[in-house]
Amino acid sequence: SIAAGIVAILVSHNLCRAVLHWTLLSVSLLNCLLSTACSVGLALAIALTVHGRGTHLVTGCNSSALPADARTAIATNDCPFNTTRIYDTALALWFPSLLLAAAEAVLSGRCCLVALVFRGIGPCAHSYDKGQV
Repeated sequence: SIAAGIVAILVSHNLCRAVLHWTLLSVSLLNCLLSTACSVGLALAIALTVHGRGTHLVTGCNSSALPADARTAIATNDCPFNTTRIYDTALALWFPSLLLAAAEAVLSGRCCLVALVFRGIGPCAHSYDKGQV
């Protein structure tokens, strides 16, 4: 994301350099694919965690006293981490991360389209000429 932003800034200052256009296209396309994959993975993690009521979050505990619901406190010391707030904390961190990754994917897709327009490729490319850019 940082590399795509830096290349976008460089393209905005050097509009006639074709190498920067292709670099922006490749970096923003890669960033869009990675951000989309991250969004899908986070959405899947959230869905599985909510569906399983967080039981997969405490599977690292080697206790037979694991509750059916991860929101209840575990009264054993067999866990390597504090299990009292793991369900709420995981969801509280995953929702904003999902939103930010989705926004990143959208913005990277827009950068990809801008790079295509600068190269004269695509349906919007013919409506812009170099004078307008």
